[in-house]
Amino acid sequence: MLHLRLITPPETTNDAVRLIEKTVGTTHLVVLPGAARNPSGDVVMCDVAREAGDQLLASLRSLGLDRTGSIAVENIDLSLSLRADKAEAEAPGEGADAVLWEHLTDATHEESTLSLTYVAFLTLATMIAACGVVLDNAILIVGAMAVGPEFGPLAALSTSIVRKAPKLAARALTALLVGFAVAMVLTVGFSWLMNAANLFHESDLEGARPNTDFVYAPDAFSFVVALLAGAAGTLSLTSAKSGALVGVAISVTTVPAAANAAVALTYGDPRQTWGSTIQLLLNLLGIVLAGVATLLAQKWLWKKQR
Repeated sequence: MLHLRLITPPETTNDAVRLIEKTVGTTHLVVLPGAARNPSGDVVMCDVAREAGDQLLASLRSLGLDRTGSIAVENIDLSLSLRADKAEAEAPGEGADAVLWEHLTDATHEESTLSLTYVAFLTLATMIAACGVVLDNAILIVGAMAVGPEFGPLAALSTSIVRKAPKLAARALTALLVGFAVAMVLTVGFSWLMNAANLFHESDLEGARPNTDFVYAPDAFSFVVALLAGAAGTLSLTSAKSGALVGVAISVTTVPAAANAAVALTYGDPRQTWGSTIQLLLNLLGIVLAGVATLLAQKWLWKKQR
């Protein structure tokens, strides 16, 4: 179930209440006339089944409440109510299959912001991965994958394509391109310092690396895994299964490939630099394509269910 809290201008309150009342899957309707102060107006609250949430939000936005008042949505972790159970049973479809498009757009917009924190996490992940490729240490590679925040902009890019949102697409592409560029440049500097301190050695990079040589040797499996991870990651976002994102993060070699390219560039190895770059681009492309396909499939299947 979802909990909605609305601030409505007095002249719009009755329209909002009627929309809620005629939406199948709503319950616990509360109207507090004149309770809001900033902005001034009435407060309307209700609970709605997740599978009916997207339709109700779209209808409320058509009243202009996102501009003249406020629409706030919260997940209800526990609701002990026969009315809530009845509302969920009456709502068409299954809650786990429902996509809240407004929530998805808002969440991916936030995750795709090019901030200092985002760049810092991506840079630190790339540096950890650089240590992993030089030491041929799979544990460090997995750790770097988990730290990397790049799935946010990738999910935002997929969402922007499906929802035809060019501003979100530009935001996501900026975060990806600038983020990886800064992370790789700083990792080149990090690798140079580690080499100067006699902690990185070119022989380690050029020698046999059975645990990490996959990061600069792209093949068909690289693209297949990226597709599968992209689909899983998109499902985890739309179904609010955020824990699954950890598994997605350690499934693709975006950050390790960027790190290997940076280290190889430090030592002037064009073969590994190019191979790692291709690996990085294949993974990014695969995740975005899978994300778009998954969202389109969910959209189509949800229409069929309803």
